[in-house]
Amino acid sequence: MVQMAAAMSRLGTESAFEVLARAKALEDQGRDIINLGIGQPDFSTPDNIVEAAVKALRDGHHGYTPAGGILPLRQAVAADIAEFRGVTVDPDHVVVVPGGKVTMFFAILMFGEPGAEIVYPNPGFPIYESAIDFTGATAVPMPLHEDSGFSFSAAEVLERLTPATRLLILNSPANPTGGVVPRDEMDRLVEGLESHPGVAILSDEIYSRMLYDGRQHVSLLEYESIRDRVILLDGWSKTYAMTGWRLGYAVWPAALVDPVTRLAINCHSCVNAAAQHAGIEALTGPQDAVGRMVAAFDERRAVIVEELNAIPGFRCIEPGGAFYAFPNISGTNIDARQLQDKLLNEAGVATVAGTSFGRYGEGYLRFSYANSVENIRTAAQRIRDCLGNG
Repeated sequence: MVQMAAAMSRLGTESAFEVLARAKALEDQGRDIINLGIGQPDFSTPDNIVEAAVKALRDGHHGYTPAGGILPLRQAVAADIAEFRGVTVDPDHVVVVPGGKVTMFFAILMFGEPGAEIVYPNPGFPIYESAIDFTGATAVPMPLHEDSGFSFSAAEVLERLTPATRLLILNSPANPTGGVVPRDEMDRLVEGLESHPGVAILSDEIYSRMLYDGRQHVSLLEYESIRDRVILLDGWSKTYAMTGWRLGYAVWPAALVDPVTRLAINCHSCVNAAAQHAGIEALTGPQDAVGRMVAAFDERRAVIVEELNAIPGFRCIEPGGAFYAFPNISGTNIDARQLQDKLLNEAGVATVAGTSFGRYGEGYLRFSYANSVENIRTAAQRIRDCLGNG
């Protein structure tokens, strides 16, 4: 029997993909499954972006590219950040990677080791905790609370920072909760972080274009006092319905560009050349499709919140961003994992248990409303019938 490194036993997974596989297996058996579990837009990548990739292939862009990404793409990212976030960044600080997870994995590898502490949101994207555990660092959960709209409390974040803290991970708008951090809370956090100059910050802003009710995105890059230790994570997957293209980017502080580039060279060499040309078109071409998609999500958001609140035992606050609802299901007296399995197996509705996003997710389910209004309403009726409330 071969013996793997002990770190492999600490590596977790992303349960949404497990649920997707189980839902697909049931569909293969002839079951009708409504998938409200997987976190990807149900829209196609806009045609102009697809055509840009096709043109790149026909023009002969078939070889290796620089490890950090081609310069025109990094320049396009910098221009987009200047327009959308109002911050000037050096294109040489932009590192293009094959998907947002790569940025978080690199950042956590860079700062995580035995004896180090990394603070992360809980409930939060499951790869945060998984990767922290893998490095041997101590994962310090930062609880997010329903009564504050699943925004973090700056005071609660700051009280978790110790001399051992190397990295703080933040995510707004958030997966799985849809929570959005208001500017005044971010201001308080940044003021407090000025007293912790040794803590790097990974700001996961992958859902930054998906905000509702007039909310404005607040980026940590806006704060000059901490900008030299902020790692901005963003990309194309959600905004441009490009999940399968595996294309993301990060803006790194100057001191970390060389280390992360070495990680990229050791890991994946470079990102798919044609996909990078598609990324340029996405950022510089028409943005109409983005607006239409977000408008559709906004419509579905209202429907899913209404429908979930009509299920006895459920209560659901209105998410401020992303495309997830995170209802409290404690009134059903069924724990999250059991209810996830029950709804999939008996009602044909795929959801993800809140505990898949950390221990503070008990009592909740994540619903992705990247599905049609008709399917959302049908799924809600199935759930009511399944729980005997039809």
